[in-house]
Amino acid sequence: MVANGVAKLFTAMRRAVLLPTEAGQLRRRVLLFVPWPVPVLAVIVPAVGGTWSAPGWTILLAGSVAVASLLLAVVVQPTPLPEGLSAGASVRRSLHRFQQITTLRIGLALAPVLVGAGASLAGGGLFPLATALVLSWPQLLLAMPVFFTITRARRAMEAWGTRAYLWAALAQPAPVEWPFVTKAAAWYRARRAQAAHGDEQTGAADAATEPHDPQSATTTQAPSESGSTDRSAEPTHRSQSEMASRSPGVGTPPVRHTSRSTRGNGRAWSRHSRGPSRRVSRS
Repeated sequence: MVANGVAKLFTAMRRAVLLPTEAGQLRRRVLLFVPWPVPVLAVIVPAVGGTWSAPGWTILLAGSVAVASLLLAVVVQPTPLPEGLSAGASVRRSLHRFQQITTLRIGLALAPVLVGAGASLAGGGLFPLATALVLSWPQLLLAMPVFFTITRARRAMEAWGTRAYLWAALAQPAPVEWPFVTKAAAWYRARRAQAAHGDEQTGAADAATEPHDPQSATTTQAPSESGSTDRSAEPTHRSQSEMASRSPGVGTPPVRHTSRSTRGNGRAWSRHSRGPSRRVSRS
């Protein structure tokens, strides 16, 4: 049962974060800054030697800054909308002011972390940073655009009587992007594509500059052509020999026979006849 509940909660949170709307874009912006105190803690721990003790004034400094930022995040709300705005202008201004208050709350949550890190380095212990983390990390929940924060912001914008279409503004479509991460990934893909295109152009240029020798191509093709001619002529010669052996008189060259005769006047004439054994004479 517990596992199913956790799985359903995770699915709902993932669906809410990956929504292609303005509300989903603000949630992704807040979630991107949630793990930022972890690298700060990883740098400060070896810097102070892993000790916890620190002077009291450093702990008081970090704690006071964290409490002040927490109170500001709870109290500060968007300014009211001016009177006489149209519905479209109200949607645009409501979204812009809610984005501003979300960015302000993120900054208020991260400021005590930096102050606590400096106090820990000055005091040589981890207590100032731990105090700042305990009081500032939950402030990111106040920056998350959930039902409670959206309702409070809408009421603050409608303080002067102008209706704020904040829910309609947050439901507008927006690309699913992560701040800094999406731009960095797009830049990396563009550089890789540019490098691959440059390699292709270099290969094409090298292939175009190579010398072309037509004589070698002719020499390479000549043996194959002569071989094909010999192979094609061989069956014809065999067929003629077989035909000549099977039927005599077929395929042999014609024989010319000449017969001579004399007349009384002493003239000789001859008639040529074609055939193997035929003779014609006239006297």
